[in-house]
Amino acid sequence: AQTLLGSTSRGPRWAIAYKFAAEQTTTRLLAISCNVGRTGTVTPVAELDPVKVGGVTVSRATLHNFDDLKRKDVRVGDEVVVQRAGDVIPEIVGPMLDANHADRPIPEPPSVCPVCQSTLVRKEGEVALKCFNRLCPAQTAEKILHFASRGAMDIDGLGAKLVLRFIEEGFIGDSRGIYRLRERRAELEAMERLAEQSVANLLDGIEASKRRPLNRLIYALGIHQVGSTASLELAKHFGTLSSLRSATFEELVEVRDIGPNTAGEIVEYFQEPENRSMLNGLVAAGIDPQPVEAPVGGKFSGLTVVFTGKLEHMTREEAENLVRALGGAAGSSVGPKTDLLVAGPGAGSKLDKATEAGIEVISEDEFLTLTGK
Repeated sequence: AQTLLGSTSRGPRWAIAYKFAAEQTTTRLLAISCNVGRTGTVTPVAELDPVKVGGVTVSRATLHNFDDLKRKDVRVGDEVVVQRAGDVIPEIVGPMLDANHADRPIPEPPSVCPVCQSTLVRKEGEVALKCFNRLCPAQTAEKILHFASRGAMDIDGLGAKLVLRFIEEGFIGDSRGIYRLRERRAELEAMERLAEQSVANLLDGIEASKRRPLNRLIYALGIHQVGSTASLELAKHFGTLSSLRSATFEELVEVRDIGPNTAGEIVEYFQEPENRSMLNGLVAAGIDPQPVEAPVGGKFSGLTVVFTGKLEHMTREEAENLVRALGGAAGSSVGPKTDLLVAGPGAGSKLDKATEAGIEVISEDEFLTLTGK
């Protein structure tokens, strides 16, 4: 019967996929703190009376932005509904209104950065409240952590606590400072709770990172709108960091998956004197990113493939890596440059956009057949 019914691009006709609602519970909102990200965006965070949600103890949850906080009308002291969005990120759904809710103060957005005290700015048409102080310690720490993260330069042992200690000690002020730590080896080994072997492992990890592939370095720079997929396309197209740094807007928009907005962000990034100085410092420290060679003659050579819905036989990351290994690009959204959409159960707006645009849509099984898996 299953064979007779067959499949559509959304999934098998003989099966129904049910998406269970996220588990919810209630707890007390104790306070609202603010987190400063690497781009300066200030995000309100709910400090909660610890509670178990989906088998995990949650004591903090995102409030997304101050417009969302106002819309939900959540106030300190409220009993609030908590869920884990996508069974991963804890978030506040809303308050359990009681007789005292109206008497509790309405939370107000901060006027200054909670870390560096610089005046916060909200640009017209944007919801984000931002700190534009480039020397803000919180932004510095987040930028360095992103640079060292697994998907970027993958520097083992350089975690959040250690980065904050190094910043406080004045050892590092930006990502290039990471590569000067070897000069301070004696000082590092003298630091409390930092064993000699830990220092040796950290320095070895830093040295190894100097020869990461070019796409990893591009991603590590944290250029706005440039994620891992765009970084790979830029690396394949330009081949070297120096070529990318000198690329014009017109050259950038010719790259697959790079639109006008992203191209503008890249040009602006490399024009900033501070960024140029930091990059020069990385090169002087011996950073030698390895070229990324695009596979020639692969099944998906020259094509951009996007995935939507649930994949049954592999993870999304594995599928995207397979596309890249076969010469294609793995896109994150459906657009004019999308050539193929692989749709699994639960496919949503991407499938609608692809159908409307006349983009070819195939099932996961058809994708696996194409790849020979």
